[in-house]
Formats: sequence, structure tokens, C-alpha cells
Amino acid sequence: MNKILVANRGEIALRIMKTARDMGIKTVAIYSEADRTSPHVIYADEAVSVGPAPSSESYLKMDTILEVARELKVDAIHPGYGFLSENAVFAEKVAAAGISFIGPSSEAIRVMGSKLEAKNAVKAYDCPLVPGTEEAIDNRDEARAIAREIGYPILIKASAGGGGKGMRIVHRDEDFDSQMNLAVSEAQSAFGDGAVFIEKYVSGPRHIEIQVLADTHGNIVHLFERECSIQRRHQKVVEEAPSSVLTPELREAMGKSAVDVARACNYTGAGTVEFLVDDSLRFYFLEMNTRLQVEHPVTEMITGLDLVEEQIRIARGEALRYTQDDLQILGHAMEVRVYAENPQNDFLPDIGRLQTYRRPHGPGVRVDDGFEEGMDVPIYYDPMISKLITYGRDRDQAIRRMIRAIDDYEITGLSTTLSFCKMVMEHEAFVSGKFDTHFVQSYFKPEELDAPLDDRAEIAAQLTAKTYNQSQNTHGGTTQNEGVAAASLWKQRRRS
Repeated sequence: MNKILVANRGEIALRIMKTARDMGIKTVAIYSEADRTSPHVIYADEAVSVGPAPSSESYLKMDTILEVARELKVDAIHPGYGFLSENAVFAEKVAAAGISFIGPSSEAIRVMGSKLEAKNAVKAYDCPLVPGTEEAIDNRDEARAIAREIGYPILIKASAGGGGKGMRIVHRDEDFDSQMNLAVSEAQSAFGDGAVFIEKYVSGPRHIEIQVLADTHGNIVHLFERECSIQRRHQKVVEEAPSSVLTPELREAMGKSAVDVARACNYTGAGTVEFLVDDSLRFYFLEMNTRLQVEHPVTEMITGLDLVEEQIRIARGEALRYTQDDLQILGHAMEVRVYAENPQNDFLPDIGRLQTYRRPHGPGVRVDDGFEEGMDVPIYYDPMISKLITYGRDRDQAIRRMIRAIDDYEITGLSTTLSFCKMVMEHEAFVSGKFDTHFVQSYFKPEELDAPLDDRAEIAAQLTAKTYNQSQNTHGGTTQNEGVAAASLWKQRRRS
């Protein structure tokens, strides 16, 4: 494998290219008109424009991308995440063109792309499933009867969906029809498929996923878990590895189940098996993501593996170089997604120019991004600016390093989720590990994000003054006015 085309953009395209360069493999970038000066375009060995800014006219144009791949004689295509990464038709077309697809087979993508087919596939392996329907619902009266039998609250979910689209929680029988109509309509609009199914709504759920790797020789391992329970609009914002609640026994059971899921669809490559874990630590299979995850860096940090390198090696036909017994968790990692969104305005996108953009540095800090100062965050794509990752010997150190890194991250020109992420890191529920996917609804108060420059800063300043005075008085040093002056300077620095 001498040349890889990366069918993606921004942060993930750049991250894939760096590993490819480490492996002595040349890379080809594709880009839309909006991304002409993007760092991934500049970094690649070759770059080709594939159309206007809208993704439907550029990054989703399968035939155009394949034409570029053939013309430049690439050996493989890496889809990254999003766009065409979980498109079975694209994977099939790549294979038909005689080009390696760095990912699973089109059949595995197709099976796991349907939540109902995925459930049917894993049944033979005794994977725990949330009680619910086994096929799409056609008869409304039958569906209501099933909901009553399962017991409210229930969850109506789009079969073809993800990202919280086509999903409705129903708490009462009298709300069933209206919520069903909304779920079907949204599923049809988002995915072109209005099929939905019903599940029991899991109380106090935690969203925990297991990373798996499978080669073409029948070897499958799991790389432990990632905790992804801090979400807004059913989409992840904060991730960590390992989870603070899994026991060694539960980790082993979930790992085995994840490997079985991969085996159920003859999986190859890197994939992620997602589970819900209830407040009694019972786990249930949710779905499988047949691609590299946004949050893969936290797994890399605790295992020492480069997941993109592993993907490429598997696509080259190599066997895994280790067994499950060779793998162990080393330390703890945190990741926050830095979105161009305004947390004080329901996390709505806040697209604009990065007037100031200075990355944090220091021990245990990693930034995966695809922007430079002065660039615009385009309105056409996901508003993620970067992924900020920290690593520590334990969870406490990883959290402390994340707080420091957030403070050191300088971004002006638009709103970001950094203030929200810092609030999470400092919140007692997160620090104690006693949280679930309802964290935002339970604890987030948008107006309190102003507190670091107001109330909380004032309290901290007073404590600074008190501590400073006590220290100086012990050593025969200062006056109260000098202590107040020190606190005032501290507040000014916090504002700057």
C-alpha cells in the first residue's frame, strides 16, 4: 500500500495523513471550494478539488471521488468518520474498483447500519438486548399494545438513524400517537426511511462503548471501554477512558459481548460496539459503529496503540500483532469536543472566523484539529473545531490537566463549548463519577457559565487574598491591602 486517498476533511483527514506519513505511505486529499486552504489539503502529498462547498456536491460524490482515486492510482481509500464512512454502497464501489477500503465489508456496514438487523445478527451470541420490538412497526394498535406490555417510559427509535434523529421518549399512553408521528416524520426526513421500532427506556443510562479490532485472519480483540455519557442533543461532548463505574468483571463481560457482536457480522477493521448501562450496572447492546470514532484518541492514550495504523495494517491483510491477554489499561484519558457552538443559546452553532486560535500545550495534552488562526469555520459542515485530549496517571490527574488545558486554550471570534466542558470537569457529579446521559438536563444552567468572571471569580479571589495574607503574615510579610491587590490582579488575569 503506497498511496491512500482520504475521503474526508479537516481534523480527521489530517490525523489519518500523519499516521500514513509515519508509515511511509503517500496521501491524497480531496477538498471542497470552502476547504481550499485547509491544513489537510496543504499537508497531503497531492490534493484534488471535488466540487462546491455543500457536502452533497463534494464530499458525498462517490463517483467523483472514485474517479480521482483511479486517476491518481491510489491503493486504498480511508473514509474517516461521517460522510461516506458508513455507506455500504460506497464501500462496495471502492472494492469493485479494485481499491482497498480501509474499513469493514459493505455487508457488515449494511447489517450494522440497521438497528433491527443488528439486533437479529447478535441474537445467536446471547448479547443482552433492551426489551422491545424485533422488527419495524407497521400496525399502530399493535405498537401501542407492545408499549403497554413493555411498560412506560418507552423509546421510539428510527431503524436507519443515529445522532438522536427520529428518537422520541414516551412517558404516557396518551402521548403515544403524537410522539410516534413525530418520530416517523423525522426519520423519513433525515434518512429517507420512516421505519421505527420500540424499546424500553432505560433509566439512569450511561453510554459506554467498547473499541474492537478484527483482522482478516479471524482474530478479534477489544481495547476496553470509553465512557460517553456527557451529551447534548444525544450527541457526545465529553468522553473518557476507562469508565469510572465498570468493575473488572463487568469490563470483561462487556468486552466479550463486543467481540461477539463483531463476530456476528464477520467484521474486519476498527469498530465500536455501543451499550447502555443502567443504574444497576446491567448492560444492553445498542448498536455498532462501523468506522473510526471521533473519540478514538482516548483509547489510543490508554493502550499505546495507533488505531489508524491498525486499520491500515488490517486493510493490508496483516494479522493483529497481539492477543487480548497482551493488552492492558495504562492511565486515564479525557477528551472534550470543542464545537463552534454557544452553550448559553441551546448549543446552537456559532459560525465565524477564528480571530485568535492558540492551542494549549504541556504534559499530557493533545490537540487534534484542522484549523489555523484566521480561518473561518464553514457553515456547511459539522461545527467541531478540535478535540482536546488529556492523559494522566489516574482520572484525577487527567481531569486537572483538562481544566488547565481549557484555561490555556485561546479562541476568540466565535463562541465555543470550552466553558461548558470546564463546567463539566469541575462539577461534583462528574468528578465523583455519579452521572448519566441526563447530565445536561440535570445540572447545566447556561446562565452560570458567566460565573467564572463574576461570582465564582469573586469567591476565588477572596480565597486567594485570604491565603496570601495568611502566608505572608506567617512569614512576617504583607498588609491586607496588598492581599486585596493580589486578588484583584488574579481576577484581571482570569478575565484576560
